[in-house]
Amino acid sequence: MIHTLFDESIALLQQLIATPSFSKEEAQTAAIIEKHLNGKGIKTERLLHNVWAFNKHFDASKPTILLNSHHDTVRPNGDYTKDPFTPEIADGKLYGLGSNDAGGCLVSLIAAFVFFYEQTDLKYNLCLAATAEEEISGHDGLERILPLLGKLDFAIVGEPTQLQLAIAERGLMVLDCRAHGKSGHAARGEGENAIYKALADIHWFNSYQFARVSELFGAVKMSVTMIQAGSQHNVVPSVCDFVVDVRVTEVYTNEELLELIQHFVSSEVKVRSTRLKPSSIDVNHPIVQAGIALGKTKYGSPTTSDQALLRIPSLKMGPGDSARSHTADEFIYLEEIQGGIADYINIIQQIV
Repeated sequence: MIHTLFDESIALLQQLIATPSFSKEEAQTAAIIEKHLNGKGIKTERLLHNVWAFNKHFDASKPTILLNSHHDTVRPNGDYTKDPFTPEIADGKLYGLGSNDAGGCLVSLIAAFVFFYEQTDLKYNLCLAATAEEEISGHDGLERILPLLGKLDFAIVGEPTQLQLAIAERGLMVLDCRAHGKSGHAARGEGENAIYKALADIHWFNSYQFARVSELFGAVKMSVTMIQAGSQHNVVPSVCDFVVDVRVTEVYTNEELLELIQHFVSSEVKVRSTRLKPSSIDVNHPIVQAGIALGKTKYGSPTTSDQALLRIPSLKMGPGDSARSHTADEFIYLEEIQGGIADYINIIQQIV
């Protein structure tokens, strides 16, 4: 059965690659996933471009595992030498946009779900969710359907991790900061220069170390990434705007960090969103221990995924390599998908 699932997974992934599915434009790939599952007698639900299903013998008295990955992609960059929508197989690699991020994970999770779908003696229910808008952290992807999935106890999130165990993930806050001064004529030394006020806060963002340090990630990372001020050379600017990228670790909540930052800096600080929260799962959780028993290593992931939207324990794991994501001539090794199917099944079998 594993061999058949592998062949079907490659064929499905080739269809997905050949079908453009930029974030917010995933209707056709959602239809492909629906057709694939329905063709196996699996009843699906759909809202917008999100497709989900439960195992055949769902039992509300049992806990539920969410199996989630996404079918949207970024737009191909200008360095592609191959057609990003041609699913070419060469030298053991399947090329194409979304093959690595996160098509290989998605089709492997689908295969694992199909493997368990008809089983009657599972200790857990399984909920498969193929979702949209992950690449833009959109509101109409996983976040939109979570209330419809019922009680979920923990999740496996399919992202390329070389099939190792990402037991924590950084959160993200983007801060819009504004330093206020007073305009004046530069030649007469009038006014209060907002740029100088902003520089003091920028120095703080660059040098401050928060007290709590994550064992997995180290310190919280803050980076000033944009700055804008001034209208002409002889006018002291009254306003200086700058943007800060804050990568939050699991030892702080977004809200805690925001409160601390607003206390320490003089600039006005507005957060665009606190919804992309840091996440983690206890190393003693059964799913983590099952992975360790299979020889997997655990680590903290620096990248952000739909895991940030979950409020339940979650493990990020999948075939492929995060370093290939969003690169030109994206690819995944066929053997990685084969390993992904086997590992997802094996790790779930340890607990179900």
